[in-house]
Amino acid sequence: MDTSADARKPAGSAGTKSGRLLSIAMIAIFDVAAPLAAYSALRSAGWSAVAALLLSGVFPVLGVAIAAIRNRRLDVVGGLVLAGIVVGTVLGLAFHSARLLLVEGSVPTAVFGFVCLGSLWARRPLLFSVVLEFTGPDTARGREMTSLWEFEKFRRIFRIITAVWGIGFLVEAALRVVIVYNTSTGTALASSKVTPFVFAAVLSAWTVAYGTYQKRKGERRGEMSQIAEPSHVTAASPEVTKAPDLT
Repeated sequence: MDTSADARKPAGSAGTKSGRLLSIAMIAIFDVAAPLAAYSALRSAGWSAVAALLLSGVFPVLGVAIAAIRNRRLDVVGGLVLAGIVVGTVLGLAFHSARLLLVEGSVPTAVFGFVCLGSLWARRPLLFSVVLEFTGPDTARGREMTSLWEFEKFRRIFRIITAVWGIGFLVEAALRVVIVYNTSTGTALASSKVTPFVFAAVLSAWTVAYGTYQKRKGERRGEMSQIAEPSHVTAASPEVTKAPDLT
């Protein structure tokens, strides 16, 4: 993780923003636009649905490969995407079924959902580790998150967030399977490209709202504690003087 995102380094911050914009552009091109355009063109040219889906699936693989080369490692999400494509391709070829090929998108989503829920019994829930990695463990905010982890209220907040995301991913995976088996191949393909972004946006919005609510609740409790027991409040008490910053 690039620690240049620290606010004391404006140039690094700009570089981080550029990297995020590039990642978004790659997702839009390799995971959405290119597969849909390729599928439509191949079907118009007379290719079967299975063959068109197989060839259009090359673009997400290419996107994962480029990201792995750029970051010099294959991340967990990229690995799950590749696993889903392999499973879908094998099933689709074995049974010559376009629908089984489309179901591959639900595989990494379901796996990630189960991993989120399973991590609730681990030392740290998955979403905390993801946010910490994204923020940068060596940045000021990353170090703050690490120090706040010793407080039960902070741990409970991240466990709730992880549980909600895990359930959300499982609902998304189930919904995508339902759509695949109840709509046309073209509609199912388009839906499979859009649905993940809809769920990610909804879950992200809920997380920001929940984090803001908890932060404000913590600040209100801090003000009440200062009024009720001013002699017991110290600057070293995170639960009184500050709330977890999840926004």
